[in-house]
Amino acid sequence: MVSPGEHDEDEADGLRKIIHVDMDAFFASVEQRDDPEIRGKPVAVGGSSGRGVVAAASYEARIFGVRSAMPSSRAVRLCPDLIFRKARFDVYRAVSQQIRAIFLDYTPHVEPLSLDEAYLDVTEDRKGLGSATRIAEQIRERIKADTGLTASAGVSYNKFLAKLASDQNKPDGLCVIRPGQGAAFVASLPVRRFHGVGPRGAEKMARLGIETGADLAAKDLAFLRAHFGSFAEYLFRAARGVDLRQVRADRPRKSVGGERTFAENIEGAGPLRETLDAIIETVWERIERASTRGRTVTLKLRYADFTTLTRARSVHHWVADKAEFAALGHALLAELLPLPQPIRLMGLTLSALEQDEKTVKAKAEKDGQLSLL
Repeated sequence: MVSPGEHDEDEADGLRKIIHVDMDAFFASVEQRDDPEIRGKPVAVGGSSGRGVVAAASYEARIFGVRSAMPSSRAVRLCPDLIFRKARFDVYRAVSQQIRAIFLDYTPHVEPLSLDEAYLDVTEDRKGLGSATRIAEQIRERIKADTGLTASAGVSYNKFLAKLASDQNKPDGLCVIRPGQGAAFVASLPVRRFHGVGPRGAEKMARLGIETGADLAAKDLAFLRAHFGSFAEYLFRAARGVDLRQVRADRPRKSVGGERTFAENIEGAGPLRETLDAIIETVWERIERASTRGRTVTLKLRYADFTTLTRARSVHHWVADKAEFAALGHALLAELLPLPQPIRLMGLTLSALEQDEKTVKAKAEKDGQLSLL
């Protein structure tokens, strides 16, 4: 996110029609779909051992306070009847590909964020449905018909607002924020709803007298920089409902990664390693989808006091496969254990990238261009 007044080559031109689609409790819902005996019951995907971590929780489990990235032992205390299922990422990836095929039927401008969510730019109405809202409704209907799963969608004129909207009426909901409504919508929201803030960030903001979007908008950029560093520019724009980023299906990549902000801070070697395993699965799927390869793995940790630590390791060859990627990530984590305090965020990234040569050549031939590799 660039500072106000700066130009970003990835900024969108003109008013856009953006949809954010987010599957409802995706991993857990797939498990319930495939096993009728656990439908309507509290389900968690992840390790059930004392050191296990919840990777996903059904809505029935969330009623009891069970959340992703929560230690399994705590989840069981909150919900004694919780049913655990081991993650089946091959199945989740297959379903995700079904969903992505539906998206691509409506627009080529699809930016996946993970297996279960994506941005779509439907400014160009290729099916002539008349509105982004109708497109979102039809996509949700098709997902339900083709996969047996529900999705929530947000429709707006930028990515930040569309993502907020998709969370507004979950599960199986639709929310539309029309042009001119963004600032007012954001003003009424608690800041914990802002992507990237999370519960601990909201607590820090509350100590500074910031509880809603309106409170945040009342603070100038100098104040935000003093208290939130590089995160300030994002907060400044978000509080005003502003986001100029494009939906980019073929964004030139400098890195591929993923991170998770936790509802509750986590610590202890076991929960940290299981959380890293879940992130590795997500990130490697993105790496495979991007048909890319790289030489540098970077681990990112954000402590409870908002201090951020990164550690990287490079190899002289392309990281060969998921096993090597995982080994490098776990080696970086092992070097930091035991941690001096709990963490609120963990991330893992592959960088020093080069696209797979066959993919580059195929794309060049499709575009009618000669690529010199």
